Amino acid sequence: MAQTPDDARFATLAVHAGQSPEETTGAIMPPIFQTSTYVQPAIAEPLGGIYDYARVANPTREALERNFAGIESGTHGVAFASGLAAIECVLKLLSAGDHVVTEENTYGGTTRMFMRVLERLGIRFTFVDSRDPQTVAAAMTPETKLVHLETPTNPMMRIADIRAIADIAHAGGSRLMVDNTFASPYNQRPLELGADIVVHSTTKYLNGHSDIIGGILAVRDDALAEEILFVRKSTGAVPGPMDAWLCLRGMKTLHLRMAAHNANGMAIAEWLEAHSGVDRVHYPGLPSHEQHELAARQMSGFTGMVSVDVGSLERARALVEHTRIFQLAESLGGVESLISVPALMTHASVPAERRQRMGVTDGLVRLSCGIEHVDDLIGDLDQALG
Repeated sequence: MAQTPDDARFATLAVHAGQSPEETTGAIMPPIFQTSTYVQPAIAEPLGGIYDYARVANPTREALERNFAGIESGTHGVAFASGLAAIECVLKLLSAGDHVVTEENTYGGTTRMFMRVLERLGIRFTFVDSRDPQTVAAAMTPETKLVHLETPTNPMMRIADIRAIADIAHAGGSRLMVDNTFASPYNQRPLELGADIVVHSTTKYLNGHSDIIGGILAVRDDALAEEILFVRKSTGAVPGPMDAWLCLRGMKTLHLRMAAHNANGMAIAEWLEAHSGVDRVHYPGLPSHEQHELAARQMSGFTGMVSVDVGSLERARALVEHTRIFQLAESLGGVESLISVPALMTHASVPAERRQRMGVTDGLVRLSCGIEHVDDLIGDLDQALG
């Protein structure tokens, strides 16, 4: 595989990037600065030049942002109250009349925000199947200012060629944003492949413990970072310091958790592919996946996300309502295993015709394979399928 991370190097970054003992006490973990404002020694002269109001700056949030920038190969991290808030901030860099080319198989909430909120403000969207870079090229116009990808996609596990599409976007005078939530920085780093912006829902793998909502961006361009920080300051979608601290704590074990997620995802995908009660398995780590070679070139692991089509809503319902370890719930990326039916849950807001065209059938089941013992997870699926 290409782009295989040096595990020791990534592990060291995950624990230490952007971190140092707190100056006053030597505390090894950054304190939780639970404050809304800061005392200033003189009028309009905040300490450090920035600490006047917590919407603008918070040391706990900054510790998270520095650490994330380090593991995502960026120079700037910018944290938000949710993944959707992070994506919305980037879209607010655009103006009415600007155009966005976006992968059609994105998270349902992203599609809903694009179609039902931002289109009303005059931003135009073209949804494409980005598995073929030429569909992106064909959709570009002189007004295109942003190309937005998910790879792997939610829930069909499509793969986009990040480097090829970065070249297309840049040739058209556009920026490329990649939602890297499904892969995590442990498995894929889009900035190294030419992307301008990387976005994550920190709710998922980065935090890893299903106890916060958050989002974050990574960039390398100083001017772009300033634009994003200005919009965030002006619109206010910042995470609280406790959520930032919890996410930072989670990221320090990202390399350990992702190794387990990757191993469990691969083993479960292989087992499901051989099961007579399964019609099709979508997992880029399988040689049968139509984009397996591309995935192997730009990823170093294939995550714990597996989608499986069992043929009908009746069979999907029987599966998801009878697992005992896999819990029926939305979201993903936590240490515990979750199971869902995207057409009725995470992607219910996507028009039915588009869902069907993408393969998001009523019989499609999405698994977020946690870090439990793989034999127990397979046994749970076996009894539920039976």
